[in-house]
Amino acid sequence: MLKVINPIFLVTFSCFILAGCAKPVTSGIGTSQLTLGDDFSQHLKLDNPKLVKKLKISNVISRKNNDLLQLNLELSSQYKKSQSLQYHFEWFDLQGFAVEAGKSPWQSLDLHGFGVINLTALAPSVRAEKFKIYVREVSTKSQKF
Repeated sequence: MLKVINPIFLVTFSCFILAGCAKPVTSGIGTSQLTLGDDFSQHLKLDNPKLVKKLKISNVISRKNNDLLQLNLELSSQYKKSQSLQYHFEWFDLQGFAVEAGKSPWQSLDLHGFGVINLTALAPSVRAEKFKIYVREVSTKSQKF
């Protein structure tokens, strides 16, 4: 006697099989797949302890563009006042070695209170598979010499 396979079971089973074969996204530190709700703080490098509480990155997505890693991420303020900031990306190969270190210029940005800004970047080399974003505060006070 031939059993009839439930079509819903067949579709569900096929989806699981195809999902298991999907290639993971390899941007960021490590090669784990980036999913909604991930903690992206591992990509954000801040030397100022006060700034750590004021910034967060989220919604990191990546793709290959002519074999170069292209990133898009959101930098959001967790602070009520505007902030004058600078940022730059550092790129790393799969083993964690820097790729073209020091060649990424600092970019200025003004991030308003509780605001969100979308940042994009393109790796300088096809060897770049991971990244970190460095952010620093820019003093708005005049300096005396």
